[in-house]
Order: sequence, then C-alpha cells, then structure tokens
Amino acid sequence: MRTIAVVGTSVAGARAARSLRDAGFDGRLVLVGDDAHRPYDRPPLSKDFLAGTVDAPDIALLDEQDEADLAVELHLGVRVERLDPAAARLRCSDGREIPTDGVVIATGARPRRLPGSEGVEGVHVLRTLDDAVALRSALHDGSPRVVVVGAGFIGAEVASTCRRLGLEVTVLDAATLPLEPLLGERIARCCVELHTDHGTEVRRGTSVARLRTGPGPRVTGVELDDGSVLPADVVVTGIGIVPNTEWLEGAGLSVANGVRTDEGMVCDLPNVVAVGDVARYRTGDGAHRHEHWTSAGEQAGVAATNLLAGRTTTAFRPSGYFWSDQYGRTLQLAGHPGREDRVEIVDGDTGDRTFTARWTDASGATTAVFGMGSPRAFGRLRRDLRRARQAA
Repeated sequence: MRTIAVVGTSVAGARAARSLRDAGFDGRLVLVGDDAHRPYDRPPLSKDFLAGTVDAPDIALLDEQDEADLAVELHLGVRVERLDPAAARLRCSDGREIPTDGVVIATGARPRRLPGSEGVEGVHVLRTLDDAVALRSALHDGSPRVVVVGAGFIGAEVASTCRRLGLEVTVLDAATLPLEPLLGERIARCCVELHTDHGTEVRRGTSVARLRTGPGPRVTGVELDDGSVLPADVVVTGIGIVPNTEWLEGAGLSVANGVRTDEGMVCDLPNVVAVGDVARYRTGDGAHRHEHWTSAGEQAGVAATNLLAGRTTTAFRPSGYFWSDQYGRTLQLAGHPGREDRVEIVDGDTGDRTFTARWTDASGATTAVFGMGSPRAFGRLRRDLRRARQAA
C-alpha cells in the first residue's frame, strides 16, 4: 500500500495512525476528521476539563511534533462524505478527493439527543471538546441547578464534577437500577449509593416527559412522566450514542449498529478496517461494539496489522477494561461478567465504597473483576485474570 487514510481523529484514529507506523508502514498516511481541533483525549472532558483544572493543551493526543514524527497529513474540520471503493478514493465536504489504497474507519459516534430539546437553550450533550467548553461555561456561570438525564458512566462523571463545583444536581434514569445489566444488582446498587453519599439526588425508574421553558427558549425545568417538575438551569443528556456510519452508504460495507467487521476488525472489503465506537466486530458468540477508551487502543493495533497484511492474521481479544472517576473514587472493571455469574467481595467493604469484587462462572473460572477506590488490589486481580486467560 502506498497511501492509507484514517477517517476520524478521536483516540481510535490517532492510535491507528501510530499503530500503522509502528507496524512498519512507510507510505503516505492521511488523518482526516470533522473535528476542528487536533486529536485530544476524551475521558478528561467530563472530569478535570469540565471542572476547569485542565485545559485543551493538557489533553492533546497529537501535537505538531507528533505530526512531524509520524509524517502524517492532518486535515481538520473536514467531513468525509463518501467512500468510493471503485475509484479508491474518499470524497470530502470541502470538495477534496483523497486517493487511498487502504482505509481505517474511526468516525466514532454522536450523542443521542433528548426528544424535544431542539432549539432549547441550556440543554447539553458531552462528546467533543466544543461540547465540553460550552458545558463548562454554563456550569461556571453562577450556581445553576443541574439535571443529568442518564445514569451511565458519562452522566455519573458529570454529576460528580457538578458536586465538586458545589452545584445542586439531580440524576434521572429510566432504569430501576442503573448499571445492573452490566454489573449485577449488588455492585450496581453500590454505584447508585455513591451518588447519594455525596449529595446527588438520584431519581430511578423515571423518564422525561418534556422540557419546560420560558419566557424565551431557555430551559427552566424538566417535567417527568409522573407530572412532577424539577427546576433546572442546565440539563445534560447522557442517554447513549449513535455510530457515525451514514457516509458509508453505497460503499459495499455491512452496517448495522456500527460497521460490521470480522474478529480482526477487517470489513467486507479487505483494504478497509474499522476501530473504536463505530466498529461492531464478530466473535463466536455474536457481534459486539465497545464504547471504551481502552478498546479503541487495543483494536487499533490489531486493525493496523491486518490492514497491512491484506487479510486477517490477528484476532482482537478485548480485555474488557474501563475505568470511571467519581466523587474521588476510581471505579475499574476488567473482563466480561455474565448475568448468571456469581459475584463475591474479595476484600474491603461495599459500605465503605473501598473494595474489590470478582465474578466466577459455573465452572469456578474468573470472568471479571471490579474495584472501587482500591486500585492496588484491583491491579492484582486484573493481573491474575490476564494470566488465567493466557493459560486457557
């Protein structure tokens, strides 16, 4: 291959560019994305950046020196509108056409919007640096009352940051017990209680009926499905994401809740791979799409190897690791807990919010480990899990 184009400048795209160079690719390398900013790290956006303790230069993934070292052509604020495999080129929103022999799809995803929020001022999502800048400005403007819709990890981190800033915040979630499908009843309940320990109100099993405004288009409250109203100056929505795949229409790739790939992140066309939030890879038990920072990096190396080989020589083996910082505690998970697995507290106490836990399946094998506020003990359990997998 003489030219490879990486479409998307998030962590998945930046890691893919670096992985291609590390794997020995010495041809033309193009990195193009619709974000106007240089590649940056997203996890701090809901934490330190939102709190105002770090700024954009502190979260950069690719600076001018990195760009030179990688010999990468960086095109920012440019949207790729079409992949034309027959002509072996990308067609861009600025009229540019990029000839390419290989493509890495790393276009990520966009946040789901709250129905009825179009045109309502004071309603935010958090995905990009620009989103974070707007939300940070709103949170630091006086003492706004904040409602967070969605008790997943993004919503939880935003709520934690709001309390760190001394703001009143209420978290809403339609689930009776948020995170229970992932972590099980015992650990999920502890995560919810972590909110209430720090003065965050959590409303479970409820949904938004509509947003209250007026006078003017600014939000003033959130009306719930039970008719009650929560006063709100700022509303943050964290209700999931939608993979950015529309630009691939007509490219000859399978698209269903992401770009379908094989176990090596290779798409239907062997010179096209996908990584990050947009990739839905196949395994023996179905298709999966991971929305975690660690997965993006792990996938990038596998995808680069297989793209340069022209076929799948290496399979992606996800570690299942992710972390979340909330209320001064780091929550960490590695592995893949099953719904029927048994969970036990290995050390510490859930009541103290400092503990580690382990899941085991019917055969007694460890399937996942979790830690809250216990990084050293979690690290030991994670290493044990890794060794067990390697031996299997």
